Amino acid sequence: MQRRKLKIEELNRISVEEFREAKKIPLVVVLDNVRSRHNIGSVFRTGDAFRVEEVLLCGITGTPPDVEIHKTALGAEDSVKWRYFTETLSAVKTLKSEGYTVFSIEQAENSVSLEELKLDKGEKYAVILGHEVHGVAQEVIDASDGCIEIPQYGTKHSLNVSVTAGIVIWDFLQQLGN
Repeated sequence: MQRRKLKIEELNRISVEEFREAKKIPLVVVLDNVRSRHNIGSVFRTGDAFRVEEVLLCGITGTPPDVEIHKTALGAEDSVKWRYFTETLSAVKTLKSEGYTVFSIEQAENSVSLEELKLDKGEKYAVILGHEVHGVAQEVIDASDGCIEIPQYGTKHSLNVSVTAGIVIWDFLQQLGN
């Protein structure tokens, strides 16, 4: 069995214009004061790969155009729709007014394990990822509809923001389809 690595032109990727018109999964990713431009770019790139509706950048989270974001986004910051909010709470209120169920991705009392999360294909969702050290702000958790926790079995208490985004977005894609 041959396993020749495919060339970029053989991957048949869609254009930015086609991406903008393509059906998306009903998921918005919110970045609550994420400081690393590389994490931000990675979230854009993962959002492009799995066709999320939008990325909301809040507080100190950097915004395009930005050289450091572009290094990991590789242009996905141009395909994935995004908005900036000075306050994450304002973003949460806006999402709720737009009919989204909002989850913070955080280790919290009464959080739901990602492996036990059941989503409804007829609903729209938003997930909030927090600051690299402090996580999602408590006031944002309080404003959320719930918390989702990724099960972990090692010695560390958290995952990198971009890794968390990839795991969570992939799970939402599996449940909500495209």
